[in-house]
Amino acid sequence: MTDTPNYPNQNALSLTATAGTTESEDLTNAETLALAQFIRRVGWFEFSAHAGSDEEAHLVKQAVDKLQTILSRSGYDPH
Repeated sequence: MTDTPNYPNQNALSLTATAGTTESEDLTNAETLALAQFIRRVGWFEFSAHAGSDEEAHLVKQAVDKLQTILSRSGYDPH
């Protein structure tokens, strides 16, 4: 595996919806690392195979790229 930030007794990542709701979820350190590893492994094949259109696949890829950047900047950068 990789070195990860050490956040004892804390959630590693918070996800919050911005569509006028107050919903949010917190991910543990282990969940955040697993997510970082997973998004490093998926690629265009998976996006295009499961999207409803090429446009949607491109949007999913853009979103995953942004998430990967956030995770990397936070110290979750599995190689």
